[in-house]
Amino acid sequence: MLYIAINVIVFVIVGLMSLNASINEFVSYYLKFHAASSFWLSHFYTVVTYQFLHANIFHIFFNMLVLYWVGQLLLDFIKPRQFHTIYLIGGVFGALFFAIIYNAIPYYRPFVPGSTLEGASAAVMAVFAALATLVPNYRLRLLIFGEVKIKYLLMVYIALDLLGSISKNSGGSISHLGGAIFGFAYIKLLQNGTDLSAIFQKKAKLKVVKNQQPKQTVSQVNQREVDAILDKISQSGYDNLTKDEKETLFKASKN
Repeated sequence: MLYIAINVIVFVIVGLMSLNASINEFVSYYLKFHAASSFWLSHFYTVVTYQFLHANIFHIFFNMLVLYWVGQLLLDFIKPRQFHTIYLIGGVFGALFFAIIYNAIPYYRPFVPGSTLEGASAAVMAVFAALATLVPNYRLRLLIFGEVKIKYLLMVYIALDLLGSISKNSGGSISHLGGAIFGFAYIKLLQNGTDLSAIFQKKAKLKVVKNQQPKQTVSQVNQREVDAILDKISQSGYDNLTKDEKETLFKASKN
């Protein structure tokens, strides 16, 4: 997947460059997201850059493992531009949620100076929440627990983040909750007919051709059928698909 490749490449490059102490300080100051409001205007771009930085190998490994796991599933049910919107804007929303909570609630205010965010966790959580909202009863087979509905897995993650919101890494847990809120809200809006990713959709240009009948290839017809099924999932959920529609979607996901 695109985001896994980008995260890994950035991790390797930053890791090698950070052997130099001055570069390490540069990355921390200019690329991580800061809770302090004094950074928001001058470092506005960090709502994106922080998403591609990771503290260590375990941090990036776990994030990318979950992203691959839930991302592949979500792409079976939504369009690529919708996935990009959930991932990137989910990460942005996670950072903003972290900043608002840290600055608005007295408990966190003493920690604002020097508090920063790094990692793709909020973006990954947005993808996870979107999948669990869209197909809550989708079952996953886990090694120890057997088949578990994905909505219950999300509940466990949210519970852990709520507990983590009063821990040493409270900033990370709060950003995860922000990402989850966005993923949930995105799918609910989509099901009600509002697609936030539509602003990134290219408008088709009409071309008039005289004395020529339009031709449709088999692949174009199939793609239209898949798009119609994806729209139906967005409106009423995966469980409402017919057997033939599920089979068509499954075959398309293999191509």
